[in-house]
Parts: sequence; C-alpha cells; structure tokens
Amino acid sequence: MAEAEEKETRSTEESTDESEEDESEEEPKLKYERLSNGVTEILQKDAASCMTVHEKFLALGTHYGKVYLLDVQGNITQKFDVSPVKINQISLDESGEHMGVCSEDGKVQVFGLYSAEEFHETFDCPIKIVAVHPQFVRSHFKQFVTGGKKLLLYERGWMNRWKPSVLHEGEGNIRNVKWRGHLIAWANNMGVKILDMISKQRITNVPRDDISLRPDMYPCSLCWKDNLTLIIGWGNSVKICSVKERHASEMRDLPNRYVEIVFQFDTEFYISGLAPLCDQLVVLSYVKEISDKTEVECCARPRLDIVQPLPESCEEISSDALTVRGFQENECRDYHLEYSEGESLFYIISPRDVVVAKERDQDDHIDWLLEKKKYEEALMAAEISQKTIKKHKILDIGLAYINHLVEKGEYDLAARKCQKILGKNTELWEFEVYKFKEIGQLKAISRYLPRRDPVLKPLIYEMVLHEFLESDYEGFATLIKEWPGDLYNNTIIVQAVVDHLKKDPQNRTLLRTLAELYTYDQRYGRALEIYLTLRHKDVFQLIHKHNLFSSIRDKIVLLMDFDSEKAVDMLLDNEDKISIDRVVEELENRPELQHVYLHKLFKRDHHKGQRYHEKQISLYAEYDRPNLLPFLRDSTHCPLEKALEICQQRNFVEETVYLLSRMGNSRSALKMIMEELQDVDKAIEFAKEQDDGELWEDLILYSIDKPPFITGLLNNIGTHVDPILLIHRIKEGMEIPNLRDSLVKILQDYNLQILLREGCKKILVADSLSLLKKMHRTQMKGVLVDEENICESCLSPILPSDASKSFNVVVFHCRHMFHKECLPVSNTVSSVQFCNICSAKHRGPGSAILEMKK
Repeated sequence: MAEAEEKETRSTEESTDESEEDESEEEPKLKYERLSNGVTEILQKDAASCMTVHEKFLALGTHYGKVYLLDVQGNITQKFDVSPVKINQISLDESGEHMGVCSEDGKVQVFGLYSAEEFHETFDCPIKIVAVHPQFVRSHFKQFVTGGKKLLLYERGWMNRWKPSVLHEGEGNIRNVKWRGHLIAWANNMGVKILDMISKQRITNVPRDDISLRPDMYPCSLCWKDNLTLIIGWGNSVKICSVKERHASEMRDLPNRYVEIVFQFDTEFYISGLAPLCDQLVVLSYVKEISDKTEVECCARPRLDIVQPLPESCEEISSDALTVRGFQENECRDYHLEYSEGESLFYIISPRDVVVAKERDQDDHIDWLLEKKKYEEALMAAEISQKTIKKHKILDIGLAYINHLVEKGEYDLAARKCQKILGKNTELWEFEVYKFKEIGQLKAISRYLPRRDPVLKPLIYEMVLHEFLESDYEGFATLIKEWPGDLYNNTIIVQAVVDHLKKDPQNRTLLRTLAELYTYDQRYGRALEIYLTLRHKDVFQLIHKHNLFSSIRDKIVLLMDFDSEKAVDMLLDNEDKISIDRVVEELENRPELQHVYLHKLFKRDHHKGQRYHEKQISLYAEYDRPNLLPFLRDSTHCPLEKALEICQQRNFVEETVYLLSRMGNSRSALKMIMEELQDVDKAIEFAKEQDDGELWEDLILYSIDKPPFITGLLNNIGTHVDPILLIHRIKEGMEIPNLRDSLVKILQDYNLQILLREGCKKILVADSLSLLKKMHRTQMKGVLVDEENICESCLSPILPSDASKSFNVVVFHCRHMFHKECLPVSNTVSSVQFCNICSAKHRGPGSAILEMKK
C-alpha cells in the first residue's frame, strides 16, 4: 500500500522545530491505492516493464513479452503474446482502437484491437520505442515511428504497403518518443529534438544538461501538456518548452516554428516520470539514501511530488514517499509515470507494483480532518459540500465532534454545538441529555435545550430543573423565567420548591420563583401575595397583565408603600376598575399617601377630584407646602375662606396674600407684604399686577419713611406712576441709599420713553406717507366705464343707448357710478363729493375722481 512519508525525520533527541510540526499537519494533495485484481496475478509471475493509459482502458507490458489490456480496476480483458522477451513500449492512438508494441528482440507490431489491420516488422537491434499517429484511425494518418539506433517513420502508401523513412540517426539510441498533433518529440543520447510533421523540419534541439549520467540508466522523460507545450525531465533537470510560430520577417531559411524554454529548474532527486496537473507538475523521482545501519547508499522509496513551476525554480506543493513492492531493488529506469488526461489519475509503474494516485475529493479531505481531530473544519466542509460527498454524513461528523468536545472536557462548547448538530431530532437530544447527566454536566446543556420545535419530553426539563434546585437557586430561577411553563409539569416543580422553602422559608430567590410558578399555573392571588411580601418590581406588571384589580382593592396601602409613583399611576390609569372614592377611603389612615394620590389626580385633571379639594388644602399645608400656592391658583373648587383660615393659622404669608387678593382685599394683602415680608420688590410686583392707583398710593405712604423702600420705588415705578409724586413727598434731609443712581435711572427711563415715542412717531409718519402715495397712485389710474355698468341710484345703464345724446356721469374711487342728475345735492360748502353708498356703510370717504360729460 502506498503511504505518505514525513518530510523531516526526528533527531535522536526526538525534537522538531515549528516548521516541521507545521509540515506534518499539511494535508496531502493525492491519495493512493494499488491496482489489484488481475494486475496482482500478473505481477506474481511476471514483472511490469511499461504501461500506456487510455481513458477507456489500460495496456500493460511485461518482461516476459506479454501485453495485457485492463479495465480501470485492474481486471484483465485481453492478453497478447507479443514476444518472449521484454516489452519496451506500448503506444495507443487517441481513439484507443490501434496499438503499437515494440520489444527487446527488435519486434515491432502495429495492429487494430477491433480490426484485422496489422503490421509486423523485426529489426536486428532492440527497438526501445514506438509511437503511432494520434489520429491513426483515419486513413490518411496511417503513420508510426520506431526508435532503436535510428528514428524511422513508417507511412502506409499505395496498395497498403508501408514505406519507411529515416527521420534521425547518428546520435546514439532513441530513448523516448512522444507524438502530439503534428509534432514528434524524441530523446537520444545527445538531447531532445522536435519535428514538425507538416513541414518535415526539425525545429529545435534541447541538449542534455548532465552528460555524466548514463542515458540508459537515467532515461529522459517526455510529456506533452498540450499541442504546443512539451515537458522534459532528464536527470534532475526539468524544462518546459513552448512551441511558437516564427514571424514572417524572421523566417528566411529557418523553420516556421521555434521553441522557447519558458521554465527551467532542478529537482532534488532523479526524475523517472512527469505529468501535468492544471498549471502544476507531477514529478516521479528516484531516490537514493545512506542506510543508517550499513552506511551504504541504497535505493529508497520513490517520491511523487507536486510542484509549481517558476521561471528559474519551483515551489513544492506536496511530496509523498511511496512504498512500492521491491523498491529496494529498483533503478531509475524501472519506474514510469503515466496519466489519464480525462481524469486526474496518475499511474506509478514499477516492476512489481502499479500504484494509482488520484486527486483527493471532499470525502478524502473530511477523512483527513477527522483523522487530525479537526472536527469543526470537517463539519464545515461537509455542510458546504453536502450534495457531493458520498462517504460521510453531516450528522455523524457532528456527533463525533460533540463526543470529542466532551472527552476534552469542553462541556459548554459541546452543549452549544448540540443546537446546530442535533437540530429537531428529539431522540438524539434526549440521548445527549442523558449522556450529560451521566457525566454530571446537566447544567452545561440546560441553556441550549430546545424550547419550541422540537419540544422534548417533560421529564427531560424536570430532570434539569431538579439538578439546579439541588445546587443553584439562582440558576433555577433563571430557567423558570426563560422556559415556557408548558415544558414541564408545573405541579411537580411547585411542590419541589415548597419542600425546599420548608428548609429555608425566607429565601427570596425561591419565593420569587414560586410566585412565577403560581403565575404560570394561573394562581395569581398567591403570586400577588408573594410579590407584595417581597416588594417585587414585577407586581405591577402582574396586575396589569392578568387584570388583578379586584384582588388589590384591600392592598392599596401595601402597593403605595412599595412604590407610590407606580401605584398611583396604575390606580389613575384604571379608575374604571378602582374608583377614586375607594382609593381615598382605603388611604384614610395614611394621609401622606392620600395626598400623593390626590396631588397626582389634580395634576391630571383639575376637576375630577373637586370634592376633595377642601381636604387637599390641609394635606398640602401638612405635607407639601411648595405645591399649596400652585394648587390654590389652579383650583376653582376649593373654598377660599377655609383656605384663608388654614393659611392664617399656619402663618403662610404668601398663600394668605394670594387669597386676600383673590377675595378682593388687595389693600390688606399689600399691607401684609409690606409688614410681614418687608419685601419692596414683591410689593411693587403685586401693585403692578393689580394696576390700582390706590394701591400705589398706599405703597408710597407706607414707604415714605423707609429709605430702602423709597430706593426700590424709585428704581421700579417709573413706567407706572409719575416719580414726581414720590419725590415731592420725600422729607428734606432724609438719607436715601443710592439716590443718585435711582434718579439717573429715572432720567434714563424717561429718555428711553422719549426715544421710543419719537421712533414710533417717525415710523407712523413714514407709513402714513407711504400709504398716501400708494392711494394717490391708485386713484390716478383710469376707470373703465362701458354699457355693462349701471347707475347705483336709478339702476339703469350708466351710458345712454343713443351715443349721440349728451350725458353726465360721476365715477367715485370706490368704483361706484352715478348719473349726475341722480346724485343728491350737497348741502356742504365744500365742492368735494362723496359716494353715498360707501358713506352709509362707513367705509370711509370716497371722493369723485371722474366726471364724464358729453
């Protein structure tokens, strides 16, 4: 069996560097198998000497002069006894219907496999090669070449006679020939030549590089990649030649084609065969190495390398050492490499073995990944190629991956992969859950158990919940919250929690979880009791979700104590379910909570709780004085006398002032501001709001003997009261703080008023003038008078029907028209006339603009 060899051997200390480790992880490009069946039987008694590959069958030549036709599995389909000695070469045309064979005793045969057509010739020297024309099946291409000491071309001519002609001689034995299209390439002792069969001209000579090697021991390998590309391997040198057309201007006496070496590089070992693989090369190498035991050079296993040609070197893609039978006794000339162009199949032929190499497919790639325990990559590769893989199943790979992760102790990752790998297969899910239970890792898989499509047996979920309940209350609570209540038997789990609460009755986690379980079981009353006991934030959500307002009628105080804001919002949003009167009644013994509720109610609607406005006065005074004054201002239902009484009892000056002013007692309110608050600014502001001259008089009288008050008045009353009234009343010799600044401010305010008045006057005059000009322009325009117009007084046409008669018409700027005689006689001295209609409607005077006479 062929097997891959490691790139580097371990040292005696068994140490390898990182590059060697990376190399050992590199995936091989090819896979190998022996060609068995009939081949095994043949090589037990005989030895392989050559082989040719056709897309339909194989042709194997042996040392005992036999030629066998084989199918691709190695089964014998035909046998030909050609010679008693070694078969040197077998050649097939492209159709696979004609075969050429040559042997060591000089015999050459060309015959049809399915026809009686046959050619026999025996030479006096061994014939090493034979090659039939690729299109030999066609009548005008009946040609083949043989090679011994000469390269002979045989052509069938008149009367089916074969005519030989010498193509080349004199440079030693012909060692190899390859015919492709119209080009023949051959190798002799001196190098490689190419002949153009169309022009019958030799177009190149590629000399041998290492002349020290015996050409019979290290033969030349030739291979056509396509009709114009020849690959040459000789010794350890590789050349890739391209046949090109010569330009007409360069032709002269030269052939019309020439050869250019496009790639050239050396290999590490001696070349036994070449084959193309896309833009890469497959190279079969003969290897010698020094034996560790005898320290003598000996034959090692041959190597099959895939290389990427570069202009002056090559890059090794992969390299495999092949364990072929009898490799210790083989020489470089004993190995051959043949390939099938239709498929990427490569045949390594040695005397005792035939090995087939083929490109690895996706199944092989997955095999290698599994072997290297790269399960995730194998799973990904299988998913991508699920339509093409034949050997592997995605599920099997996934299960192997899960087992591998479990063995490594990566339980969480293994559980997470279950989601993707197990999918909707409930049997596999349950099997994996039990497996995790056996290794004590139920917690790891709990987060990934399916909850919808599919749903596992309730026992599975209960088993996981019991595992958490025994060791992890928080984890248990999380699962209860995340899992739908219909996954497990709720009664069983509730009983289990109750049993644990007997041991730890104050455990908040268990109590909270029990409330959730009661909710799943629609026992909302019990759940609500637990939530209220725990003061849990979900209590309001529970009430809303399940409409439990009838259950909280006697629990309003508890809800308010827990979160008054949320409780009040909930109660106000659901007035139709719990009335305002019921809430106020429940909170009767908790006035501070009563105030919170009524205050929020008042904010939402000033009229809904009007019957409680009198009560709210005391509540605001007791618990929320800052909002008392806004309440008094906004409420239209609170009794003012009661409010005034409460505010006077508590000495709430600002509120009392407001109430007095609202009740019409502004002078008492002002007096309280001045006497109680002694705040001149607030007194002035109050007087401004009331806009009462008597209040200003009282304010001046009260302030006249108080210099700070006089300063405040001087600074603020300029726009409301004439400052002279205050200044005349100031006693002589009274020292007033900042008097000069106050007087300057009064003068500045006066100047500002004068400037404002002048500015307004200018704007008014400019606007009046602009409008006057606009009116004048409008009135200067003509007015159309035609037979459709009528007199606004007599309603007859304004123009007479007889144009020869004289007429007199008056037209006003308002577009009303009258006959002169229809207008009433004016009693005024002024000669200006006005439209009677517009004057009667008070639209302003419309003087006459046109008087038409004829």
